[in-house]
Amino acid sequence: MFSDKISSVTEVTHDAEPTTTPLAGPALQPLLHDLASCVAAPGVLLTSLDGQLRSGGVSGWYVADTRLLDRWELSVAGSDLDVVRADHRGADRHSFSYVARSIGDLTTADPTVRIDRHRRLDADGLHEELTIESAGAAPVDVELRIDLGSDLAAMPEIKQGRVGPRVRASSVAEGLEWASDEGVVRVVADGSDPDVSPGDGRLTWRLSVGRGSPVTVVLRATTSVAPLFGGGRPAGWSTDLDADDVRLTRLVRQGLADLEGLLLRDGDDRFLAAGSPWFLTLFGRDSLWAARMLAPIDPDLALSTLRTLARRQGSADDPATEEQPGKILHEVRKQVLDLGGQRLPPLYYGTVDATPLFVCTLADAHAWGADREQVRELVPAARRCLEWVVAQSSPSGWLTYIDRTGEGLANQGWKDSHDGIQFADGRLAEPPISLSEVQAYAYDAGVRGGALLAELGEEPVPGLEEWAADLRSRFARDFWVDDADGGHVAVALDRHGVRVDSVASNLGHLLDTGILDPDGARRVAGLLGDERLDSGFGLRTLSAASPRFSRLSYHGGSVWPHDTAIAVRGLASVGRYDDAAGLAAGLVRAAETFDDRLPELYGGDSASDVDSPSAYPAACRPQAWSAAGPIACLVALTGVRPDARSLVLRHPARTTGRLGAWTLRGLRLGGQSFDVAVASDGRVSVTLPPGSTLRVEVDDPVPSDQG
Repeated sequence: MFSDKISSVTEVTHDAEPTTTPLAGPALQPLLHDLASCVAAPGVLLTSLDGQLRSGGVSGWYVADTRLLDRWELSVAGSDLDVVRADHRGADRHSFSYVARSIGDLTTADPTVRIDRHRRLDADGLHEELTIESAGAAPVDVELRIDLGSDLAAMPEIKQGRVGPRVRASSVAEGLEWASDEGVVRVVADGSDPDVSPGDGRLTWRLSVGRGSPVTVVLRATTSVAPLFGGGRPAGWSTDLDADDVRLTRLVRQGLADLEGLLLRDGDDRFLAAGSPWFLTLFGRDSLWAARMLAPIDPDLALSTLRTLARRQGSADDPATEEQPGKILHEVRKQVLDLGGQRLPPLYYGTVDATPLFVCTLADAHAWGADREQVRELVPAARRCLEWVVAQSSPSGWLTYIDRTGEGLANQGWKDSHDGIQFADGRLAEPPISLSEVQAYAYDAGVRGGALLAELGEEPVPGLEEWAADLRSRFARDFWVDDADGGHVAVALDRHGVRVDSVASNLGHLLDTGILDPDGARRVAGLLGDERLDSGFGLRTLSAASPRFSRLSYHGGSVWPHDTAIAVRGLASVGRYDDAAGLAAGLVRAAETFDDRLPELYGGDSASDVDSPSAYPAACRPQAWSAAGPIACLVALTGVRPDARSLVLRHPARTTGRLGAWTLRGLRLGGQSFDVAVASDGRVSVTLPPGSTLRVEVDDPVPSDQG
């Protein structure tokens, strides 16, 4: 999509540092959609698509919400560099190739001087290898330059479009370093001796390159800035996909690579950072949903995510942080996150859904055969979550939220922008707000959490079963909106208990929780396939019929891949496999636009009007739940239902062939792997490895006239 932007790299002079003149009006959030993102949490490198790191915008190398370098530009004296290859599909390593057409053997029209650039991120820092080669008959003199710079700026300042003062470089052996109160960042040339110019921030090599004798320069950037969490170890996933549709295979493989890049570690426990670059830290909701989606391939990730959150579970009432006993946090930062109108404390609990999702994630991990004793160790935390859920539903009867600090999130469900919850006529709902999907999560947590306690022989939460049954009954009555089209579930109830009657993607979160009766589930499933919600590239967050609908509104008309994946899971859970596959196919179409790396969100354009959706310019990419979403879709479309106690896999004889034929390998139940295939006619089959103790049970075949 953006290949036209990487045609050449032009040499420029840098006699003075760039300056920024403040403009009238609010600062604008810098754009991300046309940057290459190389991520190995807790670090991320954002460059132009040609591999150059130029000052300006959000580009830079970051660790712990600090921009360590904002400039790393390659040039050669006497020639521009033209890009002939740019590979930035990988998570933690990118590579680029350039030709210098104005130097070398000029008797031929073919370029003879080429530079290959290989870059990778890891726990030790940023590494770059430059190899210069010549195809000319005579050796060529090449003056190679790397221009570097740093502002050691804080991510919140950058996100708001602010530019801080430059940090002056100083010389060190074979390189440069920059220092501030945040720490030190250093770039050195390993095994070579460049000319070092700290005033210009430049390293220079004067090389003679002969035919067949390439010269390699190796650079290494390190920092003393301490991350809040360590880098995650390799996941060791054996999961892979073979599909007739190569787009689907590329999407899943890129997602798995991105998820590895987003792994962080709290002690020995792994979890997924929410997304790069804004959310490269622990989030309650995001990390839990990503772990839930990956439970069929790695239930241990769910357990370690839960342990990480349990260590920070609320234990006291603190209005400043919105902590409450039993509550699960929203996000963790090293310092106050100052976003102008918002000031979030380093440990912030302003979320209403992470606490019931904690219990749902534990139930999912248990269902997929997570270690029973490790599940049992998390029961006390889950019990406190359930007690919080029951307690917080009093006196209104619902789980509600309101920001009482004046500096926190106005909305505290997953649609947490200020205008994320609105009526059908466009009015914004006033808090306290009771979200439909949060009541559904709470019901699911109550039912499955209670069943888990009983199975493990643990004492029940007093009154939980009765509370859940009452919640379901009241939900059917109080959240239902009657209209001429057959009715629908309200997005929320506002402070007065009035139904917030817009039609939005929140509906998709209800289907697999059990809170809907069969008639309600049928109506919800029908709405999810309506063209006002289904854009053809995924599920819009808000119906296109809304007066406030905008294709590039953060939560008011855009498409979020994880939101679509949750709807796919829900549709499959009620047997609507064709409808589910239709939504999943939209994600596959959209992924082509974004080099197979689904962003946090993108435009809610209609596939009947355009060939590809618009980019949402400030969207994170990669984003954990976006990367995990396609895997969750495929697992749902197999119809496989695990029984960890009996080690049985149940599945329907047939689901849907709408995505063509494919085989998902490396799913796991109780520590044992298996593969599942869906044929082009929708027939499902499971393959077990030799010696497996798993058993497979197939539902009654679908009659041919219902296929």
